[in-house]
Amino acid sequence: MAQPDDDKLFGPEHVRVYRETSGQRGYHWHGTEILLLTTKGRKSGKSRTMPLIHRADGDRWVVVASKGGWPANPLWFENLMANQDDATIQVKGDVMPVRASVADGEERQRLWSLMTEVWPDYDKYQARTSREIPVVVLSRRE
Repeated sequence: MAQPDDDKLFGPEHVRVYRETSGQRGYHWHGTEILLLTTKGRKSGKSRTMPLIHRADGDRWVVVASKGGWPANPLWFENLMANQDDATIQVKGDVMPVRASVADGEERQRLWSLMTEVWPDYDKYQARTSREIPVVVLSRRE
């Protein structure tokens, strides 16, 4: 069950608490739902884990590589694109391997709308940058 101070979780502390409680704490954050995405560093080869807002889309998970509207993509996205078939997610207590793809065209528009329903600031972030913020689809890998 979410605790009142869960909205204060951020970065490595968010990851630690989420893992320790199998998402009982940290899954619900600022009115959204969080998953943990673990990628391999494209230069270091080290595992990196990020807490990300997500929405389910059927049997897939959707995340947004916004970086708050900065000009460059977030490093987790660059790592994921370098190793699209070598990532895992944790959703509450479930950990699973995933494959990543970037949505485009009408699918991107539909998924962008899905994501801005829970985090309207994505529209503000897009207005801050000339890059098209990637919408990432994560599918379970067997």
